[in-house]
Amino acid sequence: MRKIRLAAISLLSVALGSGCALTSSPPGQGGGPAKDGPLKGATVNVASKNFTEQLLLCEITAERLESQGARVKRTCGMSGTNAVRAALTSGAVDMYWEYTGSGWLALQQKAGVTDPQVLYRKLSAMDKAKNDVVWLPPAAANNTYAVAAKTETAKKLHVSTLSDYAKLATAQPGSAGFCGASEFFGRDDGWPGLQKTYGFSLPKSKVAELAEGPIYNAVAKGNPCNFGEVFATDGRISALGLTLLKDDKRFFPPYNLSLNVRGAVLEKNPRIRAVMAPVSKLLTTSELQKLNAQIDVDGKTPEEVAGKWLSANKLK
Repeated sequence: MRKIRLAAISLLSVALGSGCALTSSPPGQGGGPAKDGPLKGATVNVASKNFTEQLLLCEITAERLESQGARVKRTCGMSGTNAVRAALTSGAVDMYWEYTGSGWLALQQKAGVTDPQVLYRKLSAMDKAKNDVVWLPPAAANNTYAVAAKTETAKKLHVSTLSDYAKLATAQPGSAGFCGASEFFGRDDGWPGLQKTYGFSLPKSKVAELAEGPIYNAVAKGNPCNFGEVFATDGRISALGLTLLKDDKRFFPPYNLSLNVRGAVLEKNPRIRAVMAPVSKLLTTSELQKLNAQIDVDGKTPEEVAGKWLSANKLK
C-alpha cells in the first residue's frame, strides 16, 4: 500500500494523459436530481488512490456530499499519491483524502517530524501557500507503518512495545523473525531506521521479504515469522487476531487522514468544511480497521460499507 501512496511519477502521465485511469461516477450516481441541503448547487469531483481504504473514503465522501445537495463526480481509484495530487493541483479533481506523512514526502520534505499536530500545521500551511491546497482538520485515524504479532505470541514472548521487540531480537533472534516488503526494507522510515532507533540488528537469516499482502497471514501463522510490517488501519489486523506493538520511541511518522480540497472550491463552497467535519471526527484507527475488514475480509463493496456506515451515523 505504501508503494501505491508513493507511486512513481511515470504513473502520473498515464493517469492524466489517458482517460482510462480516471473512473467516472457509477450509473445513476453523480448525475441525478440534486437534493436540498447546504451544498445545493455545488458540483464537485471526488478522487482517491487505488486501495481499499481510499476507495471506501471516496465513496463515503461522495455520498455524504450528495446527501447535502451537491452533485458529485467520482474519480475513485487513481494510481497513487503523485497522480492524485497532480490532478488536484491542476483542477482536474476537487478533493481526496491524503495522509499527512505522504503529503509531507510529496512536498519533498525529509522525514523526521513525528508530532502529529506539528506535522499537520507545517504541512497545511506549506501546501496552502505553494499549491492552494487546504488540508481540513485531520482525523484521529493514523495509517502509519506498524509492527504486528499474533496476540497470543506477543503475550507468550512478553512483547508489547518495539523496545520489547528490540530486546527479544538481541536475546532470542530465533523468536524474533521478521517479515517485511521490499520497500520497507529500503526506506529510512522503515527497517534500517527502526533497527537504528531501537538499537538492535536482527540476523539476515531471520528476516524474510514478502509481498505486503501475504505478510498478515504469515504473522498470524508464525511462519516464516512471528513479527511483521503492517499498516495500522488494515482490517486484517483484527480479523486475524494480530496486535500492534507500541512505537514507544515514536519512530514511525504519523499518517493521519485529512480531506484535501482545492482552495478555490472551498472558497466557492465554504460549507464543505462543516458538512465533512463529523465524518472526520468519526474516522479513528479502530473504526477504519472495522470498515476495511468488511471489504477485505467479508467481501462487501465500498459502496455497501459506505452507505451503511453513513446511515448508521445519521450522516445521509
